[in-house]
Amino acid sequence: MTIPKVELKPCFLTPKKLQPEYPLLVYLPGMDGTGQLLRTQTVGLEAGFDVRCLAIPRNDLTSWEDLTNNVLDLIHAELERNSQRLVYLCGESFGGCLAQKVAIQAPYLFKRIILINPASSFKLRSWYVWVSPLMNYVPEWMFDVGAIGLLPFLASLSRLSESDRTELLETVRSVPSETIRWRVSLLREFDIDTAKLSELTQPVLIVASSDDRLLPSLEEARRLINILPNSKIEILPNSGHACLLEADINLYEILKSNDFLDIREEIKIRN
Repeated sequence: MTIPKVELKPCFLTPKKLQPEYPLLVYLPGMDGTGQLLRTQTVGLEAGFDVRCLAIPRNDLTSWEDLTNNVLDLIHAELERNSQRLVYLCGESFGGCLAQKVAIQAPYLFKRIILINPASSFKLRSWYVWVSPLMNYVPEWMFDVGAIGLLPFLASLSRLSESDRTELLETVRSVPSETIRWRVSLLREFDIDTAKLSELTQPVLIVASSDDRLLPSLEEARRLINILPNSKIEILPNSGHACLLEADINLYEILKSNDFLDIREEIKIRN
């Protein structure tokens, strides 16, 4: 995955090898917004997808509406080359909220939707809603120190390699405190029309970590499955919030085991 310097506006990170004959998989990252933490999954996903990963500038302080429109503009730009491509939309954590916004605004674009520990569960912990505004009074230097204490809540560290633990910490530290405050405020204010969610008819896979110490992801998955008419849950029994970093988690295999790959496309790929 090529990592450009993202400063001006959201963009897609692209793999070194483009595969326009494969379905397009658009990944929307967690609150760090860098997209760099998908790298452990990229090789596996490239077995069946042309992968694009959203990268949001570190100083981006735009609204849900603007982020949604940015993502849709990027997808439409990809589809200008081939309007018939199948598109899979995948959102993790913060990106899981953004994916829901994107999906209800342009449901016709997506063949499948994957939500991984979506942070739409933020409001299920009411004390998060009450306490999060106090972040505005936390000194900037505390964010850097606090990143270390946050790691055990972000991931099951024993299931991460040493290099991935280091990269997770560096990625969290790379996000400016003002941006963290802003994106937490977006989660606090996140709202979506459940009636529109219930109109999404394409298959939706909700991946939930039962050992998520940051958010009640399993509870949120069960809530969403009652809203989304064609959805199913994949429970990761020992995983933490940042499950895609864990050594034994393979997103492509999860999709395959849930019959979440389009059979026609699989046949075309094999041939």
